[in-house]
Amino acid sequence: MDPKAAPSHLESGVLLKHKHTIGTRRLSLLLALAVASFTYISLALGALPGPRTETLPLEAQSILARCRSLKLQPGPAADFHARTHSDRLQSGTKPVLIRNATIWTGFAGGSEILLQGDVFLDNGLIQAVYHKSSSMLTHGRNTTIIEANGAWLTPGIIDLHSHLSIEPSPALAGATDGNSYKGPILPWLRALDGMNTHDESFLHAIAGGVTTSLVLPGSLNAIGGQGFVIKLRPTEERSPNSMLLEPPYGLNGSEVDLNMPPRWRHMKHACGENPRYYQSTRMDTVWAVREAYNTARTIKEAQDSFCSNALSGEWGAIKGQEFPQDLQWEALVDILRGRVKVQTHCYEAVDIDNFVRISNEFQFPIAAFHHAHEAYLVPHVLKRAYKNVPAIAMFSTFARYKREAYRHSEFAPRILADEGIDVVMKSDHSAIVSRNLVHEAATTHHFGLPEGAALASVISTPAKVLGLDHRIGFIAQGYDADVVLWDSHPLALGATPTHVFIDGIPQLPDAHVAPKPAAHQNAPTPPDFARETAQAIEHAGLPPLEPTRRSDVVIFTNVSSLWTRDRSKDTFVNLFEASEPRARSESVSDLQSQGMVIVSAGRVVCYGYGTTCSAHLSFYSDTKKLSINLQGGAVQPGLVSYGSSLGLAEIAMEPSTGDGVVIDPLDPVQSPLLGTGGHIVRAVDGLQFGTRNALLAYRSGVTLSITSPSHGTWLSGLSTAFTPGAPHRFVRGAIMRDIVAVHITLAHGDPGPSVSTKVATLRRLLTGNVEGEVGAWFGKVASGNLPLVVNVASADIMTTLIALKKEVEKQTGSAIKLTIASASEAHLVASQLGEANIGVIVTPARSFPYTWDERRLLPGPPLSADSLLGHLIKHNVTVALGPRGIAAQSHPGAADMASWSVRNLRFDAGEAALDAGPGVFDKAATFALASSNIEKLLGLEKDPLEQDLVATVGGDLLDFEGKVVAVISPRQGAVDIFI
Repeated sequence: MDPKAAPSHLESGVLLKHKHTIGTRRLSLLLALAVASFTYISLALGALPGPRTETLPLEAQSILARCRSLKLQPGPAADFHARTHSDRLQSGTKPVLIRNATIWTGFAGGSEILLQGDVFLDNGLIQAVYHKSSSMLTHGRNTTIIEANGAWLTPGIIDLHSHLSIEPSPALAGATDGNSYKGPILPWLRALDGMNTHDESFLHAIAGGVTTSLVLPGSLNAIGGQGFVIKLRPTEERSPNSMLLEPPYGLNGSEVDLNMPPRWRHMKHACGENPRYYQSTRMDTVWAVREAYNTARTIKEAQDSFCSNALSGEWGAIKGQEFPQDLQWEALVDILRGRVKVQTHCYEAVDIDNFVRISNEFQFPIAAFHHAHEAYLVPHVLKRAYKNVPAIAMFSTFARYKREAYRHSEFAPRILADEGIDVVMKSDHSAIVSRNLVHEAATTHHFGLPEGAALASVISTPAKVLGLDHRIGFIAQGYDADVVLWDSHPLALGATPTHVFIDGIPQLPDAHVAPKPAAHQNAPTPPDFARETAQAIEHAGLPPLEPTRRSDVVIFTNVSSLWTRDRSKDTFVNLFEASEPRARSESVSDLQSQGMVIVSAGRVVCYGYGTTCSAHLSFYSDTKKLSINLQGGAVQPGLVSYGSSLGLAEIAMEPSTGDGVVIDPLDPVQSPLLGTGGHIVRAVDGLQFGTRNALLAYRSGVTLSITSPSHGTWLSGLSTAFTPGAPHRFVRGAIMRDIVAVHITLAHGDPGPSVSTKVATLRRLLTGNVEGEVGAWFGKVASGNLPLVVNVASADIMTTLIALKKEVEKQTGSAIKLTIASASEAHLVASQLGEANIGVIVTPARSFPYTWDERRLLPGPPLSADSLLGHLIKHNVTVALGPRGIAAQSHPGAADMASWSVRNLRFDAGEAALDAGPGVFDKAATFALASSNIEKLLGLEKDPLEQDLVATVGGDLLDFEGKVVAVISPRQGAVDIFI
């Protein structure tokens, strides 16, 4: 008899009577076997010595099966790896052979790389992987053959934390299903029930190589509900259910084989600030979670007692009872049984510690702490608390947007990895658009996470955390056919897929490829941040960021290039290339080692090779000076930022740390103190110097920021231009210009009156003699004496502005200096913008349909041949670039959440140039994109001798290899040093 099966006579449901009989040693062998069998059956029924009667329920067999199943742990079936077809196979899928690829397999901690490898995909699976040989690999006539020519092939990118399809793109109220407002404890909710398969994010994510995502409910609730893993490809069925990867058995009410191991489920928790929406403190939140788990524990204990009686045959003890269960709490009960992956959003040490206590009190494991901005400060708390330490799923540089994110460090992934803790980079889509997830991994590599761990952080490590590393996250025979072929090393700046396969099905059949430099086929060499990493730990995430100021002589040696502005040519030139050619016997490396730039009082006084600056060296021989070896690095123009509220707030979501939001002049209720005709606010009056975002931007090469007042509706006010590294307003060079431009925002769906009402107001301000302060400043715009910057994404609104510009210019006879910022749909009216002499500041460089106004976008490779910037410049539009925040600049408030990202402007510019394709932006034009073009559009052009310069070690500002070590500032009369 199978010991796992119920005795067959249990199905009869009859009343049985029996007496315990003692056998003797002299009984025959046949009798002994009979007694043994009878005793076994009696024990299964819970028989005790002496006469007794038991009534067996009709469903006894199913009860026993269910009780036994409670001890089963999730995992693949025993025969899973013997499969020949994927359970997600779509009929008609052709086999594919990828030949001669450089394969990152995911094994050996991310260090295994197969050169000249071939991968054969068929029936939704990787059927074969060959290393340096394809002669053994046979294929049929219908096989699609892709010649990789040595390109990098990886498993598909896996996003461990996404809200794709439940927080819609474009954002529409009727499809926003990420957060429930019904209470803090909602484990019975399921993200699956809100998934929108028409979300435009799917294609954008695939364009970034993302093949699998864990879609989680939002973080407003302490227990927000159940997450689901999906493959991102469209299915023939077009349903959310058909996109699921290994969903829980019985999800659709189907019968479950209780002898099979269950599949992993996922539960979203949140700690800290977000659950305080329910007017609760952290203490209230922790209690609510403990109370919920206590309820679940009570149910679990009742189940265990019930099953203990059933499995021991004590049927009388549970007579008339049903298996204890509660649909609302069953998921938490499964957590206590170790059958659900707990994914918990916890930022700070206090919240991490709280959740450690809860999980230890109720004895359940944690799969990953998400966000976890302070986990790097308390690694030993995690290592002591858990045998299997939870992974940490985090951002690279997205921080300081709220208080609990204030102490995050860009070096956190490296610190955690050094502690032996698994690191995952995630998107929290669309906070970081999932298309850019591999860029998150590349950024962490720049800041010190080793190459293998950085790639694993978005591929094999999240696969393991999901409990799906038996089928995704690796390239090996029998794994799902989810692979990505890249145009460059995946950690190189601007890396873009050329082919994406999900379940063996090509997702980018007509991919547009922008060729990359040969050097991008290798992972970049990251700078040395050992000192900064140690300081992050020493200062609990708040290391000093202020530079050391030198007003004396600084000598930069081993300089490869010196870029400065040539006003006569309206471009940047590399003065080292323009200098005298060296003797042919000298190698390039020799030339670089001889490159020298001498700076005194913040001004370059000499540059050149060899003995060019001998006289200056002799002159300064007795002068105090500092020498810095740039190791082949560069001196280049400082970057200029527009598109954030840099300098107006320390923490965007903490009102007490910022200037606040201006009053809407269209609001009928206005204070009489503001005067007739309203008022207009000056950003310079609200500036705060020394904010961490400003100092980090300065340390990343941004030497000037144009910041306009924070606003909630159409009128922002008057911007200012300031130096992010200045300690206060009154130091030399802190304010370049008090007032730069007038700024407004026009977008559909914004608070206040209609777009047409705002345009009518703008027309009156520009063409009429409107009394008051607002009218006076717009009068300066109308006369061409002050630029007007309009944050707008919709091409329809742009056409209205083009027509309005012509109307005003015809009436006034003066040319308006109009610039469009954000500009997601500007490609639709590119020629008209060029003809009207309207400049464009694109923010972000890679357009995304955040809202309805951005839906008709030009995404760039691999989805379109042109990028937005590339398309505009081809139509003679003067273009510039703003930083990539978490929303389009075209909506009020977007700039407030973009200050953290200004530090990454250098990478945004480098990536934008690569996306545009060869020959569109050379290095000089790329520097202009994020510096002089913004100055030109906003009337800030200055003498080239007054331009700030930035010195980088190793590489330059436009790649992942350069590290900023100094700012050379004639305006400030000094060199600011960061080493």
